[in-house]
Amino acid sequence: MVGSPHHAQADDDLQVLMIEDDSAVAEMYRLRLSADGYVVTIARTGEEGLDEAIARVPDLIYLDLRLPGMDGFEVLQRLRSTASTAEIPVIILSNFGRPELVERGLKLGALEFLIKADTTPSRLAESAERWTQPASRVSVR
Repeated sequence: MVGSPHHAQADDDLQVLMIEDDSAVAEMYRLRLSADGYVVTIARTGEEGLDEAIARVPDLIYLDLRLPGMDGFEVLQRLRSTASTAEIPVIILSNFGRPELVERGLKLGALEFLIKADTTPSRLAESAERWTQPASRVSVR
């Protein structure tokens, strides 16, 4: 590993940002992700999520669509149009899975669209592992 020993902790701990206004849902998923070694930050509004994403530049973002204030689609558009956050993997996690919503989310740059009712904490952890593995994040230069 390159760098001083002070960077080892930051390099090893994958940062996940969960933008979710439902405290119970956010906590359920946070507990599982934390148990798997992820450092999870929860943002309760779209604006707070965007601020956290820019400040922390997490390894992965889970994004609800129905949020107070700025909705998830607007958050995703802003993430993709900001240089520091444009490449962060974003997975939409929503109660609403209508095909037009899924299509819109994927067109805006989400990597996956998960329906909360079908997404157990272990399934969410599997998606986190899938999208944070080095092979899935390699860019061609």
